[in-house]
Amino acid sequence: MSLPDFRLSRPRNLPDALAYLTDHAGNVRVLAGGTDLIPSMRQKLFEPEHVLDLRQIQQLKEIRETEQGIEIGALTTLHEIEHSALLRELYPVLVDAARTVASPLIRHMGTIGGNVCLDTRCLWYNQSLSWRKSCGFCIKKDGDLCHVAPGGTKCWAAFSADTPPALLCLNAEIEIASATATRQIPLRDFYTGEGDDYRRLQPSELVTKVILPRSRSGYRGTYRKLRVRGSIDYPLAGVAVVVKRSSGHIDDIQIALTAVNPAPVLVEGLTALMNRGQIDESTADHAGELAARTAKPLTTSALTPEYRRETIRVFTKRTLLALIES
Repeated sequence: MSLPDFRLSRPRNLPDALAYLTDHAGNVRVLAGGTDLIPSMRQKLFEPEHVLDLRQIQQLKEIRETEQGIEIGALTTLHEIEHSALLRELYPVLVDAARTVASPLIRHMGTIGGNVCLDTRCLWYNQSLSWRKSCGFCIKKDGDLCHVAPGGTKCWAAFSADTPPALLCLNAEIEIASATATRQIPLRDFYTGEGDDYRRLQPSELVTKVILPRSRSGYRGTYRKLRVRGSIDYPLAGVAVVVKRSSGHIDDIQIALTAVNPAPVLVEGLTALMNRGQIDESTADHAGELAARTAKPLTTSALTPEYRRETIRVFTKRTLLALIES
């Protein structure tokens, strides 16, 4: 599958990149690592006239400690996050999630900004042009039918990135810049919950950094994912869990899911678990049930929704118990 024709721009600073994005808004795609964009362009899912390559912009490639916490430039690679001693010490769940992404080669290319902005995926969408044409296309691209939920008007393509659930558990924020303004929003407000229009980002805007608050530093956590193969594959169900303990008691628990909804989501209703002070088999079972009820998997991937929902329940229980025991 060949790439469509396009004009490539490689600015060396952020103002030039934002100006180019403004000039060609609506007909340009942003390339960070390219590990998702290039395959999608080969499948003719995107056929932009312009591609904006950000990889020469050095100011977007640093991990920096501030009074507020840690700032991670959007072009910081997943490999750099995986091997950051600072992040391993303060925010281990993010490092754990980054190290599960695909293969070492892809982690050397893929970026945290690209992972946060990853396009939603579906069996009926991530296919070649001829395959999609034979099925009459879908709501997400060129058609008006959802093959996952026929008769519905909503796209249920699943959000399948690994780092966002970890970032949600850490109450992360992101910085979004345009040629005229810069804003900072909680990551949880970035996603719409719609498979086809899945993020709140204007055509003239870029995600420029991820901000981890100091208030969540020191939380112990880990991330588990379900995939058919032990490397390369996107998650078909993923769970991030973080716990804060003091004097043997549980002060806070955060659980977030990926690959089972059109957006990464936090599990609600965990306050009752914290009120018990301790986590045992019964409370871990309850957390698993809450997570399973939060998950809304449909037939967007190769495994059945029932199996993926049950995996969420089991992963949540096992992960929580393992964190407490350690």
